[in-house]
Amino acid sequence: MTVPQAEGSARKPSNLLLRVISAAVMAPLAVGAAYVGGWVFAAFWVLAALAVLWEWIGLVAGRDHRLLLLSCGGAIVLAAVLAWTDHPVAAVLLMALGALAASIFVPRAQRPWIPAGIAYAGSMMLAPIILRGEDFLGFIAIVLLFAIVWTTDVLAYFVGRAIGGPKLMPSVSPKKTWSGAVGGTLCAVAAAWVVATSFGGFNVIAIAGLAVVLSVVSQAGDLLESHIKRRFNAKDASQIIPGHGGVMDRLDGFWAAVIVAVAIGVLRGGLDEPARGLLVW
Repeated sequence: MTVPQAEGSARKPSNLLLRVISAAVMAPLAVGAAYVGGWVFAAFWVLAALAVLWEWIGLVAGRDHRLLLLSCGGAIVLAAVLAWTDHPVAAVLLMALGALAASIFVPRAQRPWIPAGIAYAGSMMLAPIILRGEDFLGFIAIVLLFAIVWTTDVLAYFVGRAIGGPKLMPSVSPKKTWSGAVGGTLCAVAAAWVVATSFGGFNVIAIAGLAVVLSVVSQAGDLLESHIKRRFNAKDASQIIPGHGGVMDRLDGFWAAVIVAVAIGVLRGGLDEPARGLLVW
């Protein structure tokens, strides 16, 4: 009994080191793509969405569905082109048609899951492109989202480990605690304040309230993905990212937060200025 425990404890530091190295590589790429914007940013999220789609199909249907992956992936790429050329409504309609087509041609047992995967991967690609736009406010909005989601994820882990206490949702994610969830949200508010004051001119009280909402939503997205993985008896969506698992495992919180952020931005600023609608109060 003591030997496996020693081996497990010996593996943890190396896994943490892999996570740190992977994050150190991915974070600058994500921020850099957001800063450049345009087709570079669109291509970044197309690749992320295709990776998520590949992981999702592998999770729910197995890895031998190349034709399904190609057809669904083609819909995502075409939708990205439409979104990048300022046709977001057409992009959403194309994704809906892709999901409908998939629901017709897949086996009955997979019918609910494959269209859901197209919607999941497609929305992960469309929402950041719509929010980023071509305005510099779009870059600030993406940076704010990164700050909120990443801070929530990292600090919830460390605060939960340090304080412990009651579990948040043990049937879905047994390691997450209420202390970690609250600590992560409070730290996300601080991170959002730093972003808002760094760029200047924003209502920091409104941004703090926004940070609370998006932090909670990002944690809900994390729990949703954990539930899906448990449904299919998988620990990770894949092993693409050393120390992190799959792309889905890294973007589940961002996926939920960016969708809510876009919804808020579009409701307040319209499809032409979603970033302004999100940031300017």
